[in-house]
Amino acid sequence: MRFRSLFPDCQWSRRTAIKRRFMLTVAEQLRTAREAQGLTVYQVAEITKIKTDHVRALEEGDYATFAAPVYIRGFVRTYGTLLRLDVATLLTALETELDQTEKFHEPPPLSDESGRFLDVVMLQLSKVNWRVALPSLGVALALLVLILGYRAWRVHQSKDPLSSLGPGLYQPPQKQPGETLPLPPAQPKK
Repeated sequence: MRFRSLFPDCQWSRRTAIKRRFMLTVAEQLRTAREAQGLTVYQVAEITKIKTDHVRALEEGDYATFAAPVYIRGFVRTYGTLLRLDVATLLTALETELDQTEKFHEPPPLSDESGRFLDVVMLQLSKVNWRVALPSLGVALALLVLILGYRAWRVHQSKDPLSSLGPGLYQPPQKQPGETLPLPPAQPKK
C-alpha cells in the first residue's frame, strides 16, 4: 500500500519494484534516486563536496576515472547517504561491480618487491628507541675520537722529529773565522 502511495503512476507491483531495484547497477540507482528527488548533478556536487566530474562518473558507472577503489567506496557512501539509500546494500552491489572490472578486480599490491632491503632497514630503524640510542651513539663516538687521538699523539711523541728530513736538507753550521767577535781580555781586579 505504501509503495502505491509513493509511486501512483507505477505499473509494477511492490515485489517487481524490489526485484528491479536489485537488478539496477549502483550507477543507475544513484541516478534514479537523484532524479526522483529533483536534484541536479551540480547541487549534489555542492552538497557533498564531490567534484562534478566524479558525480557524473559515478552515475555513468565509469569507475576507471578514479585512482583507487577506496575513493569510489567513499564517494558512493557519501552520495548514497545524501540520497537516503541503503548504503550497506549499495556498497555490497558496488563491490560486486568492482570485482567485475579489469582495474579493480583485486586489491593493489601494498608493497613493491624491488625495495625489500630498504624496507627491512627502515623497519629496524623504526624499532630503535632513539632516546637511548642517540646518547649512547654520541658517547661511543666520543670514546672512539679520544682513543684515536691518544694513539696518534703517542705515535707522534715516540718519533724522532728529524727522522723525516732527508739527506742534505739539514746541515750543522760550520765555524768560520771572522764571523764572531773575540772575547774581550780579562781586566785585572783592582
